[in-house]
Amino acid sequence: MKIAFTSKGNSWSSEMDPRFGRAEYIFVYDEESKKIEVVENEGISQVEHGAGPRTAKLVFDINPDIIITGNGPGGNALRVLEKADIKMFTGASEMSLEEAYKKYQNNELTIFE
Repeated sequence: MKIAFTSKGNSWSSEMDPRFGRAEYIFVYDEESKKIEVVENEGISQVEHGAGPRTAKLVFDINPDIIITGNGPGGNALRVLEKADIKMFTGASEMSLEEAYKKYQNNELTIFE
């Protein structure tokens, strides 16, 4: 299973980015291969409008099975993500990526519907 996290950094100890659309990085962990890929959400801080759909397109291209984030996407980003049929879990704010992953494993995050 391939899991994408919204992140403020590029390691397991990095803080989760609670914002979906303005996340600095998308940290991707493949549970089967144990490989990590970090994708910078380039230029997103300079975008005045449309950050959510732009990030959703980035995630769509990564093609994860699951997204773990803090607050969830806005309406425009959600429309893009719905086409990908990706499960999203929220409630992973104010913690490291490693802590968020453990909470996911323990079913302590909220499925976004």
